Amino acid sequence: MKTKAKIIASLKIWVVIYPSITAFLYFLAEPLSGLPLYQRTLILTISLVPWIVFVGLPVVNTVVDFLSSKPENINKSQTLQ
Repeated sequence: MKTKAKIIASLKIWVVIYPSITAFLYFLAEPLSGLPLYQRTLILTISLVPWIVFVGLPVVNTVVDFLSSKPENINKSQTLQ
């Protein structure tokens, strides 16, 4: 994988991870506060890794693909007319 692709992949992952972790901690920090750190971390990772892999990144990829292909569709439709 080239450096540019790695940077883009990193940004996509960050766009999903940052708001997901922030929301998780906002809503569940107090209820989980009585647990030891390793248990809170386990709960965080068990819930967020599948969310990021199966929901977050596919949504981000779909949005990025849609936004990046939009100008091409406009050019193709103008050429066909």
